[in-house]
Amino acid sequence: METYVKAVNDIIWSDLFIALCVITGIYFSVKMRFPQVRYIGEMWKLLFFESSSSEKGISSFQAFAIAISGRVGTGNIAGVATAIGMGGPGAVFWMWAIAFLGSASAIVEAALGQMYKEVRDGQYRGGPAFYIEKGLKLKWYAVAFAIVTVMGTGLFLPGVQSNSIAVAVKTAFNIPRNITGIVVVFVLGLIIFGGVRRIAKVAEYLVPFMAGGYILMALIIIGINYEYIPSVFKLIFSSAFGIDATFGGIVGAAISWGVKRGVYSNEAGQGSAPHAAAAAEVSHPMKQGLIQGFSVYIDTLFVCTATALVILFTGMYNVEHPSGRFIVEHLPGVAKGAEYTQFAVSYHFSAIGSSFVAISLFFFAFTTIMAYYYIAETNVSYLQGKNKSKAFINIFRAVILFSTYYGAIKTSDLAWGLGDIGVGLMAWLNIIALWLLQKKAFSLFKDYEKQRKEGKDPTFDFSCNQ
Repeated sequence: METYVKAVNDIIWSDLFIALCVITGIYFSVKMRFPQVRYIGEMWKLLFFESSSSEKGISSFQAFAIAISGRVGTGNIAGVATAIGMGGPGAVFWMWAIAFLGSASAIVEAALGQMYKEVRDGQYRGGPAFYIEKGLKLKWYAVAFAIVTVMGTGLFLPGVQSNSIAVAVKTAFNIPRNITGIVVVFVLGLIIFGGVRRIAKVAEYLVPFMAGGYILMALIIIGINYEYIPSVFKLIFSSAFGIDATFGGIVGAAISWGVKRGVYSNEAGQGSAPHAAAAAEVSHPMKQGLIQGFSVYIDTLFVCTATALVILFTGMYNVEHPSGRFIVEHLPGVAKGAEYTQFAVSYHFSAIGSSFVAISLFFFAFTTIMAYYYIAETNVSYLQGKNKSKAFINIFRAVILFSTYYGAIKTSDLAWGLGDIGVGLMAWLNIIALWLLQKKAFSLFKDYEKQRKEGKDPTFDFSCNQ
């Protein structure tokens, strides 16, 4: 099974796809004159000072929290460690690069999600399937994306999160993985059967708590090792460009794994965040677009960087050459993933390090599964159209709970392999759609800028797209 999964991933995550992600980010950044830099202040203002909700839509901050729930997850702890394990320290630089460029892609896809949202079951729904059908008039393409997304976020991706939770809890507390799986499924069931508003409420309170606590721990470790900051950054940059003697021979792996884990973590261009963005109540689509662009920074430039520095400061990692031998083996016998982070935190806090990472990973991964469910449910709603079936939704919820439990007990390589297939297929279909819809996105951006220059609070007539 794992051999077939790897073969499929080699096709999906080819050099062509990596180039497509980078070129797309560069193109949108240049065309919009780097909004991820020019509008940082505006992003902050929109997120915290213009947040309201209605009967149909959740607040901008709640939509942001759901999106962050999807972005800040296993990829920030286990994914970063895996990128270092396969691509060396240089992979961290390429994660930064794809996050910076991907922020522009995130702005575009989230704004389009808002632009083409519609009311279903008394609440806003939207995402790539909606803007592909309405913006491109390609029903078959929209259906294809919806099916791939239901499979990816409903069947493949939840297992990555629950697997990482189970492995970390087993390492920290020696609790059997099947027991952890049962607990995760039980708590998840209580939340997803409550609908989008319960998901939004849980995310609104959990996300700041989990991200804040984890970053605080990382800052303490960084503070302890402050004198090594220049050397670690030198290692990252030199490894990224093949200058470092130890890691110079795996530049290709550094780029490949940096981009792969970067896209997996921040989800820019993947097509997942537009679902949450569409649920928000805002006066202009570009407002939520800018907010979602900011969430990419939170994910990669803050949380992923915190993990990377903690691992590199302590030297708690291995680096595997593509041939299979180890270039660096500081942790003999330890599999790449969350355990690197656990050993790194334990290096300074032996009494609580492993358990702290396990608890952090539980919150990170659990909220991500919630976000996956919301995305999958939105696409199920799209596929159903007006033919609603409560029984079908409940069956689908049961399937998600089963896939979450199954992920907790299967092998890590298989879990990540299936997750990469889901992410890759969604990203391929969505990025192509973004290129085809670029004129509409740029028109939306120009309208937003024009109204701001006129001193107006930008508004948009959503009825024209209904």
